Amino acid sequence: MLRSPVPPTRRALLAAAVAAATVLLTTGPVAAEPDAGPTGPTDRQQQYAAAAAEYGVPESVLLGVSYLESRWDTHPGQPSTSGGYGPMHLTDAEQVAATPSSAHVDENEDPRGDESRPLVVDTAAAATPGDLLPQASLQTLDAAAALTGAAEETLRTDAAANIRGGAALLASYQKELAAPVGAGSDPAAWYGAVARYSGADTEDAAAAFADEVYDQIGQGASRTTDDGQRVTLAATAVTPDESGLHKLGLRRAERPDGLECPVRLACEWIPAPYEKYGPNSGDYGNHDLGERPAQQKIEYIVIHDTEGYFGPSVKLVQDKTYLGWHYTLRSVDGYVAQHIKAKDVGWHAGNWYVNAKSIGIEHEGFAGHGTWYTEAMYRTSAKLVRHLALRFQIPLDRQHILGHDNVPGILPGNVAGMHWDPGPYWDWSHYFDLMKAPFQSTGTPHTGLVTIDPDYATNRPAFLGCNQQPPGVPKPTPPAVPCPLRGSSSVILHTAPSESAPLVNDRGLRPNGTPDTMYISDHGARASAGQTYALAEVQGDWTAIWYLGQKAWFLNPASAPTAKWAQGFVVTPKPGKATIPVYGRAYPERAAYPATIPYQTISPLQYTFAAGQRYALGGVLPGEYYRAVSFDGSAPGDRTVVRGENQYVQMQFGHRVMFANLDDVLILPAAVGSPE
Repeated sequence: MLRSPVPPTRRALLAAAVAAATVLLTTGPVAAEPDAGPTGPTDRQQQYAAAAAEYGVPESVLLGVSYLESRWDTHPGQPSTSGGYGPMHLTDAEQVAATPSSAHVDENEDPRGDESRPLVVDTAAAATPGDLLPQASLQTLDAAAALTGAAEETLRTDAAANIRGGAALLASYQKELAAPVGAGSDPAAWYGAVARYSGADTEDAAAAFADEVYDQIGQGASRTTDDGQRVTLAATAVTPDESGLHKLGLRRAERPDGLECPVRLACEWIPAPYEKYGPNSGDYGNHDLGERPAQQKIEYIVIHDTEGYFGPSVKLVQDKTYLGWHYTLRSVDGYVAQHIKAKDVGWHAGNWYVNAKSIGIEHEGFAGHGTWYTEAMYRTSAKLVRHLALRFQIPLDRQHILGHDNVPGILPGNVAGMHWDPGPYWDWSHYFDLMKAPFQSTGTPHTGLVTIDPDYATNRPAFLGCNQQPPGVPKPTPPAVPCPLRGSSSVILHTAPSESAPLVNDRGLRPNGTPDTMYISDHGARASAGQTYALAEVQGDWTAIWYLGQKAWFLNPASAPTAKWAQGFVVTPKPGKATIPVYGRAYPERAAYPATIPYQTISPLQYTFAAGQRYALGGVLPGEYYRAVSFDGSAPGDRTVVRGENQYVQMQFGHRVMFANLDDVLILPAAVGSPE
């Protein structure tokens, strides 16, 4: 995640935005109308039908495009990462320019997470300028205002006006392609206009967006929006005419052999450099070479957000003095750039054990700036992750598809500085639905496990400090301004079954034992959708889980449950052990290291795993350490994996996963000894 403030450079962006809007407005053939304000149908389904009829767009096309932009949600007045508003995602470059971008690491942070070869990155590198969005997507809000006569603020905040604006844009694109317009026109003939609406600057990205729209039209959809409106897209088989795509004049992305993306995904190879720099053998970047999975199994995929825009983030990953991750995804259209091959090890998670066994994926976005992640990006990310998970036999669950906020610190001193992206607004439940791995109830109140899964739209915790979060340790900075109430994947954890009870304490963040807070960057008292915990107790509408060595309570009424019952296995200390250590990495014992490789200390974290407590088992892992400290592999023992006799259990110990030595624990069915 990108965090440290950087001075924005936006003149080129705004100039491009004005130029793009001017071109669109001079070529758009639909006459503007006076702004009559938010009048017309109040039913959302009728609003789509009315806009489709007014501008001559097939209703199925309008509904399909809107679904791919926002799933018909309004996000009233709140922009996406791409500066897009409302159900039609009308974009405003000035909003993008006003949102602060950030650097990928904090000062003195080691994103490599390996004390045998610490990497301290110069955060000044984050000032690298770059285009924030493809020009085609910069300023559709202005264009829609000119085409409809509606005020820009109305288009931002009024769903009906926003839908009219989107319909007007689609109609103008269709006319520019000299294609038929009319509500009764063949939806198949609108492929080129739909592709242009994506805002993509490459032909394959525009096509991928249009393909998703037409796939959705074929499947149909029905859901209740974030403002309580029921909308339905009837399933209709359409074979689109793709000839209009090639009239858009978009560039063709570089897609060499060996690109590790699904065939239908818009993906380009933009490599991260593996180059030496500086006078020392340790000065190289920005990743390490490996031979995964032949040499070491890939266990995890780590989901990040960039805390910045796509263009500057891609420029950062091309800097040999910076750090590297495997993929970056763009918000406006879901476009994917691959930077590092899966066989090689990126420097992205701040934990060398996890880095050595993971693929890192950055998503253009902000964890706590009030912006929202686009449906186009969710969809392409889900397709990419599912493809990688199937290829490398990675389970599609929250024990293996981790947020950066689920990665533990390697040492007690690293815990407080670990990142918290993609944050509480990432919709994990929807994301796993898209991966065809939905969170399902597999148990009963007697099977001993719960999987967190609140209703995203209606679960709206009162977080504080959006767009105010300070770098480093999450501490409230007065005044802590309330965040806009919006859907969240997180449930809040209390010390007792009451809304008025203090939040639980994460001693890694607050060693003095004070409660954690509702500050947006303070995740020490939260559990997230898809995470599975051992059941500790139930009292009425409240459920307690074992969490960081304590009982943590969350509201879970039967009438509106925020978790699902699950079954599986738990770990608990072996009889006779009052407490056992908890680790942030699973390294081998000293005897496993050859003389050529320095021993990597097995250092426990500051948490306590006491007798009587239980934590959900995430897997049994070998103790491993991947040695990589020199550019050419010439250091003794370099590019080898040290394996020992030690085995570890991975467990959902708090918000982050952690590890315990297998010799210290019993593995039991969760139903054994579970609370009634």
